[in-house]
Amino acid sequence: MTRHEDLIAALQHHFGFDSFKGNQEAIINNVMEGKDTFVLMPTGGGKSLCYQLPSLLMEGVAIVISPLIALMKNQVDAMRNFSEEDGVAHFINSSLSRPDIAAVKEDVLAGKTKLLYLAPESLNKDENIDFLQGVKISFYAVDEAHCISEWGHDFRPEYRQIRSMVQRIGKAPIIALTATATPKVQHDIQKNLDMLDATIFKSSFNRPNLFYEVRPKTDDVDRELIKFIRQMEGKSGIVYCLARKEVEDLAKTLQVNNINALPYHAGMDAPSRTKNQDDFLMEKCQVIVATIAFGMGIDKPDVRFVVHYDIPKSLEGYYQETGRAGRDGGEGHCVCFYSQKDIERLRKFQQGKPVAEVEIGNQLLFETQSYAESTICRRKLLLHYFGEDYTQDNCGMCDNCRKTYKMVDAAELLGIILETVQLLNEKFKAEHIVDILKGSHTAAVQSYKHNELENFGAAEDEEESTLHAIIRQAMLSGYLTKDIESYGDLKLTAEGRKYLKHPTKFEVPIEVEDEDEDTMIEAGAGGCAADDVLFSILKDVRRKLSKKMDVPPFVIFQDPSLEAMATSYPITIEELQNIPGVGAGKAKRYGDEFLRVIKEYVDENEIIRPEDLRVRTVAKNSARKISIIQAIDRRVALDDLAESIGMSMEEMLEEIEAIVYSGTKLNIGYFIDEVVDPDEKEEIYDYFRNAENDNIKLAMQNLGEDDYDELHVRLVRIKFHSDLGN
Repeated sequence: MTRHEDLIAALQHHFGFDSFKGNQEAIINNVMEGKDTFVLMPTGGGKSLCYQLPSLLMEGVAIVISPLIALMKNQVDAMRNFSEEDGVAHFINSSLSRPDIAAVKEDVLAGKTKLLYLAPESLNKDENIDFLQGVKISFYAVDEAHCISEWGHDFRPEYRQIRSMVQRIGKAPIIALTATATPKVQHDIQKNLDMLDATIFKSSFNRPNLFYEVRPKTDDVDRELIKFIRQMEGKSGIVYCLARKEVEDLAKTLQVNNINALPYHAGMDAPSRTKNQDDFLMEKCQVIVATIAFGMGIDKPDVRFVVHYDIPKSLEGYYQETGRAGRDGGEGHCVCFYSQKDIERLRKFQQGKPVAEVEIGNQLLFETQSYAESTICRRKLLLHYFGEDYTQDNCGMCDNCRKTYKMVDAAELLGIILETVQLLNEKFKAEHIVDILKGSHTAAVQSYKHNELENFGAAEDEEESTLHAIIRQAMLSGYLTKDIESYGDLKLTAEGRKYLKHPTKFEVPIEVEDEDEDTMIEAGAGGCAADDVLFSILKDVRRKLSKKMDVPPFVIFQDPSLEAMATSYPITIEELQNIPGVGAGKAKRYGDEFLRVIKEYVDENEIIRPEDLRVRTVAKNSARKISIIQAIDRRVALDDLAESIGMSMEEMLEEIEAIVYSGTKLNIGYFIDEVVDPDEKEEIYDYFRNAENDNIKLAMQNLGEDDYDELHVRLVRIKFHSDLGN
């Protein structure tokens, strides 16, 4: 038999498949030939098989370095299901007792174990290194290898020690695998593992079955999320949040709105986490609301939607998390809610970190922000970020490609941008270029004296978003590139220099608003958007009932009442009696036949009723209020307090205002004294003492918006209410 036939036979015997996917066979051959191997394969592409199958066919045990206990358990369970021998795969980590670890080592020494999973922290223990020095190692597999790079979205310092651990245990080939790596991250991985000569296998990042969409995050985000999930009835989905508290609150909100949802985050106890994860995998719940702690290595092929309730910190994270949808090649809808407020919140979380870490974090965040705000095909942007060109003009599977655009010639603005990059010796980022062109007197612009440049203010009438869009399009077109080593400085390419000498037409897409988008069909004097078909059916019911009871139709219900029914679709007596002109008496006397007809109509036409979209809220967790009150009693700075419990300063102020307005006295004077000038504090306090109301906008107008910070005014208003109202 040939090597190919042998491998197919082994694949069939051990895993039940009769063919390989993509590069799997070539990768497995490379590993079995004892060569270092680098695998870049998107989620769902079958990375695990690339080390699982060769481990079963080679002499010795393969050491798999993996970052999470849940991931190891998931993979060990999967391998045992494929094998008659439980000892074929084991893990060693902190979840095992000493007798458990001794039993694992016994299986390894007996030659039963072909795959041994360890976290880098476990691998680094002297007792484990000593043990493995006496074992025949077939190869090392570094799973989730992007954790090695500071530019990766899950950087773990322990991963950077793997090479030295391997050298202590004993040399063997290495296979490094990841689903998300930019060219920069890939180079970091290979350099750190000392495998620059490795054979590289790259699969396309394109997931054609995934639909990408970005929606603005408004105050109605919960309502919009609930409406979306209801449209996905019976389909599994993941909703990602940044903060643990947010996960808990959102899961409760979904539950009280009759959505079968469970929370998952690292702060939960292990049994609860495991149960919720298993309930999701076994389809006992429809939706898991989670932090990014959930999902790595979770093998559920039929996740139909992934929602990012908060904007992710990086495009790598976003890509990996959306990649958990549609792994079986079926439907996968990826929705990301985006607001500038969330970006500011994430930037604030980086304060106090080392400068290099902040620079990297801000650059990754800027890429995510650019993706969210762009009008360009989202697939094209994602693939370009990972170093892959997408040549189609319209993917048809993202919100941007389904919108209507007109192409506008931006050749003049592109020329100014390229010229400014050149004038600055290619040493500044996109944000700084835009500040110069907008004529913004930022601290950086003034310190470098860039306000004296000829191009300062050259595009002051253009929107910042337009200038950033042109820069993104210029990068996609090959005129500009970013230097990762200098945290994102813009550089001219050879094509960009050529363009400066010989400009040509350069078009960018501008979204065209649909003139009919906000048009509503008005019915009746009340101007409500009634369902004409249902309205006609209800009139017929009324006519028959009036004939049967021998009373005029308007005695039963007048037209405005029928219009209201054809707008809100009541299906219970309680809902019907709240319709204008109905009341409890008429609802009881005439309601049954109308309700029966409305319910049949709603079911047949799969109508989502306004009542169905009413978001039921859960009571605010009083524990958070108590912790805020106690922290203020301890004189904790409010910005530090906000960060510690995963809130923005805006959210913290709203919480404190609610506490004070409900009658609790809070002394935040210590914080005000730190951030507000004494004279300013006195003037704001006097204003509220003499004002007719405490409206902030009115206060800012009367005090002078240029002279006072709104944050300071709100802080003093809280003190004023606490002093005089409580």
